[in-house]
Amino acid sequence: MTHFQQFAAIDWSGARGKRHRGIAVALCHAGDAAPQLVVPPGGIWSRSAVLAWVQDHANAPLLVGFDFSFAPPLIERGAYLPGEVTPDSARPFWAHVDAQSDDDDLGAASFLEKRRGTHFYFGASDGRKADFMHFRRCEAHFNANGGGKPSTVYDAIGAAQVAKASFAGMRLLHHLAPAVPVWPFDPVPSRGALVVEIYTTIAARAAGMRKGISKMRGPAALDAALAHPAITSQPHLPLDRYNDHATDAILSAAWLRSRAHDHDLWAPSALTPQIARTEGWTFGVV
Repeated sequence: MTHFQQFAAIDWSGARGKRHRGIAVALCHAGDAAPQLVVPPGGIWSRSAVLAWVQDHANAPLLVGFDFSFAPPLIERGAYLPGEVTPDSARPFWAHVDAQSDDDDLGAASFLEKRRGTHFYFGASDGRKADFMHFRRCEAHFNANGGGKPSTVYDAIGAAQVAKASFAGMRLLHHLAPAVPVWPFDPVPSRGALVVEIYTTIAARAAGMRKGISKMRGPAALDAALAHPAITSQPHLPLDRYNDHATDAILSAAWLRSRAHDHDLWAPSALTPQIARTEGWTFGVV
């Protein structure tokens, strides 16, 4: 059993700038009280403020879920960025991304733009989109077991793209070290905080929301999801504004609490030491 008594889910953003309305942080404690949104400094979160918030909770029994990909695929092609000299494990690669990104507030858009058409797809002028569709072993496993087709960190176009958020997130993960471990690159600690990768769609499916409908834009839909037997949370406190970022974070924090002590989720059968070192894994994929 894990020691966690507090659970946070963070809806992340890779957008340019220093403040991001697309970031939401929800927190709950052991029990069944609904997660509540954490009020950001200055009213709007920056990525740096999220980093500071997690660092401030390094010694708390806190499990933190971030909704971005913690590393690019490596095993499929033998390198993160084939043809470019890069590290071959995640932690040194995070440092590499951080050193080569001079964007505001832990952003990484410039890292992708410098490699447009070579490694990242921004549009039709970059060639066939299919040539950029490479996936981590976790994503391939999730798809093969009926979870649905995931996004790839090499696709940097469209509303569903996760590329910019993921590479910005890798900068955050780099700066978290050594205060806060990151699973599965690090073992689950016996005390203190831990960061895991989550996929908010998994929480939505657990709450009974069918494929194609994974967003809750009002109080009734959010409370219905929280009340699902797989989540077992009390109704939420009313929000000033309902949007996908807030509702995703609230439901995902409650889901994380409901599954944090499930041994099978910490030991997925397809997770090998090589995958754990290079690509990581999404908590909840078995």
